[in-house]
Amino acid sequence: MGVPGTGSAADAADAAEPAEERRRPALSPSRAADFKQCPLLYRFRAVDRLPEAPSPAALRGTLVHAVLERLFDLPAAERVPARAKALVGAVWAEIAAEAPELATAVAEELRERGTAAGPAGPAGPTDPPDPGETPQPGESVGSSEPVDPLPGWLASAEALLDTYFALEDPRSFEPQSRELLVETELGSGVPLRGYLDRLDVDAEGGLRIVDYKTGAAPREASEARALFQMKFYALALLELRGTVPEQLRLVYLGEGGEELTYRPEAGELRRFQRILEAIWAAIREADRTGDFRPRRGPGCAWCAHRALCPAWDGTPPPYPGWPELRAASTPAGSPASPPVSGPGSASVAGPAHGDAHGGEASSAA
Repeated sequence: MGVPGTGSAADAADAAEPAEERRRPALSPSRAADFKQCPLLYRFRAVDRLPEAPSPAALRGTLVHAVLERLFDLPAAERVPARAKALVGAVWAEIAAEAPELATAVAEELRERGTAAGPAGPAGPTDPPDPGETPQPGESVGSSEPVDPLPGWLASAEALLDTYFALEDPRSFEPQSRELLVETELGSGVPLRGYLDRLDVDAEGGLRIVDYKTGAAPREASEARALFQMKFYALALLELRGTVPEQLRLVYLGEGGEELTYRPEAGELRRFQRILEAIWAAIREADRTGDFRPRRGPGCAWCAHRALCPAWDGTPPPYPGWPELRAASTPAGSPASPPVSGPGSASVAGPAHGDAHGGEASSAA
């Protein structure tokens, strides 16, 4: 299920591997976005693999994704809202059994906030309480009795499922794949790895990539990040199957729900390939020098590693090196230069700007 983090299934699978069994580093959509935004954040996640506890909103996203995946295990006629909601409790019980410390941490955070997350908003309350009715953490308004926030949080996941059924009837089709691993290597040698939420194939063989988002439809900057992810998957499928997907579909389940669709073209995907090649080259150079520089932005406010960031007067651990990357990436006959153990306080990705730190913990490059 990819529970121990907030990233993709591919990222979580890599994070669970012992260091001596790590598979070959590869570029994933979330890690590519991390490097674009903050090379030091990328290093902490992909190389150091520093732990990050998921927020209630992120863990709720994991829960909803797992329910939607399992929904298609049911016969078509049984894919109805009541059955989907019945899966919520069962899947949550599995998550809590697999990672009880995360379940406990999320419950404690919800209690501290005094309310469960609303279905369309972030991890905390979506609306302020009425004047004069400010509840204390763990108490309901007008009562001194402690309130268990978990039922409300689970109900917010059920509300996201209601939105899903308003957007799509899962009884009307059979997806070809769910949580599909796509793993390939570009002609330039850049390895790609990621998981698709869903792949549909029509009667003529046309491909449609579907990705579920448990937040609201994004503003322009966030939409660009989402399309970056979808183009990544489209390029990987073009390499693997020799076919350009006919449609990229983003299904947003927050705030009433919305669908965004995009039709890529081969030339566009090949231009996008050059962006990924440039990112991979910059990652290799940062590993060679040990210089993964931070970039300040609004997302720093909720970055899990701010205490270690030199942009905020922190000190990162010495760069440990990434021998798996150098072994996989060094051209034949070229020596792999050892990394420089430095503070990681300079900038490889260009001048700082206002991009927020990505919120997906991982270890895939």
